[in-house]
Amino acid sequence: MGLIIGLVLIVVGYFYGSYAEKKHYKSIKQRELVLRSKPLVSGKTSLRKEGVGKSMLVSGSVVISIDRFKQVMAGIRNVFGGEVQAYSSLLDRGRREAMLRMMESAPFGDKFVNLKIETAKISTSAKGGTGTVEVFAYATAITYKS
Repeated sequence: MGLIIGLVLIVVGYFYGSYAEKKHYKSIKQRELVLRSKPLVSGKTSLRKEGVGKSMLVSGSVVISIDRFKQVMAGIRNVFGGEVQAYSSLLDRGRREAMLRMMESAPFGDKFVNLKIETAKISTSAKGGTGTVEVFAYATAITYKS
C-alpha cells in the first residue's frame, strides 16, 4: 500500500511539476519580450556621448525548488553519469527570473552593465540532493542624460 501511495505521489509530482515549470517559462518569456529593448551586459561597456544621468546598483533574487519527480530522476542520472537536465532547467529558470526581477526593480534603467549572478544551495533533501536553490543577480542600472 505504501508503495502505491509513493508511486501516485511521484506521478502527481511529475504532472504538477511539469505544469508549474511550463507556466513559469511562459511568464519568463513574456516578461523578457517586454524588456528586450534594454541592453543587459556582463562587462563594463563604453557609455554614450550624452553621459550618465543616473546610475544605481540594482538586484533581484529568486528561490526555486525542484519537484520530487525530477529529484528522483536526477538521483538516477547521478548513478549513471551525464548531464542532470532537471538541475539545468532549475538553474536556467532561476537565472532568467533573477535577471528579470533585477531589471523590473529599475524601470528607469536604459542599460544594465556589469551583470553578476550568484547561486547558492540553501536546502537539501534527506538524501543529500539539491532541494532548493537561490539565484541572486545584480548590476548597475544606467540612465542616460536626455
